[in-house]
Amino acid sequence: MLHSKSSELLERRKKYVPNAIGIFNPSTATSANGAIIIDADGNEMIDFAGGIGVVNAGHCPPSVVTAIQKQAEKMLHCSFNVATYDWYLQLAEKLATIFPHGNHTKVMLTNSGAESVENAIKIARQATGRPAIICFENGFHGRTMMAMTLTSKVGYKQGCGPFSPEVYRVPFPDIYKQSGNLNENDFADLHLRNLEAYFNTFVAAQQVAAIIVEPVQGEGGFTVLPKKYLQGLRTICDKYGILLILDEVQSGFGRTGKWAAYEHFGVTPDLSTWAKSMGSGMPIGCVIGKAHIMDACQPSTIGGTYPGNPVCCAAALATIELMEKIDINAIGTKVGEIVLDRFMQMKQKFTAIGDVRGLGAMLAFELVKNNNPFEPDGDLCKKLIAYCAANGLIVISAGVNGNCIRILSPLVISEELLNKGLDIIEAGLSQLTS
Repeated sequence: MLHSKSSELLERRKKYVPNAIGIFNPSTATSANGAIIIDADGNEMIDFAGGIGVVNAGHCPPSVVTAIQKQAEKMLHCSFNVATYDWYLQLAEKLATIFPHGNHTKVMLTNSGAESVENAIKIARQATGRPAIICFENGFHGRTMMAMTLTSKVGYKQGCGPFSPEVYRVPFPDIYKQSGNLNENDFADLHLRNLEAYFNTFVAAQQVAAIIVEPVQGEGGFTVLPKKYLQGLRTICDKYGILLILDEVQSGFGRTGKWAAYEHFGVTPDLSTWAKSMGSGMPIGCVIGKAHIMDACQPSTIGGTYPGNPVCCAAALATIELMEKIDINAIGTKVGEIVLDRFMQMKQKFTAIGDVRGLGAMLAFELVKNNNPFEPDGDLCKKLIAYCAANGLIVISAGVNGNCIRILSPLVISEELLNKGLDIIEAGLSQLTS
């Protein structure tokens, strides 16, 4: 039960903030450090949400806080379009080094993941001279107009249309729900053949500027693309002159045990989109791409007033430096091993868990009724989130039916806290399913 100060905050929220701004967890916050959030009543909450995957390096890392403070004393803003400054260039060079896209990589900075997606689409259309974009069922790419068009979940888009034209959606190869008796490679081959057929029945390949996909779907439920499928997608894009855009907004910066989820697949995209843990919570993202593609844009068709804000650049540079120092990818791998082992144990214990999936430390389990993947149990998921919140753990859901529990804890979380949080989830399942 929430205490008075938390209740007061939530009541004020109802009074002054539009109801449409979702409440993913019934918790409050006044401060945060590492993997702990202090709520309005002074209670310590273990954070398994990470600000929706934003604080891989932890809440308020001291080196990042110091970098922000020092930069704020020098310059808050002048706009990179007005005057060139080194912080933008340092960050662009660093990102191009970590995420090389071919022989020559260029970077444009943005304010968010959705803004990164918007600009990636503009770049792809200008580089190819083609209008069409292919996206995937259950995908999520943001809430601006093009990003919302690309997003699959109807509940995020209701009443917001008409949407952007020339966007085509294909099935995401979901092994859990669709594979039947096929093994992963045969299942991937089937979906690749279906994509080739799609070019004859929905949109000609010669009209497609780009295919955009998340290597691991975020809001869609942490479903991972089959490796052979993404590799085949790269081949198809090369065959038809289509650009491959990989959305790594939620999956990047150590979350899957590598800087980029696409590194697990042996695939290099033409363009990629980033944000979230790039700046430890400061509003910053980017589009990274092959130089000749990035340079295909006409002057002033990309950019803006705030992208590459110097304080945000300082935060991102300090965050990446910290991630390198602590080996964020090794830490992410270890966290993922612990969570996966516990989730698999829970799956053996609770029939309500239909599937456990993910990559590295980007893991989730799906709650279903009657062990049926087509009977999602969103109600149980909501009850479990509420139970966790009442017992000191912040966790959030995913999936188009809101029936997946996902783990996005800071990767720097201690093993003790991680297991304590997992114990709370297990206890909640025991109580709610008994």
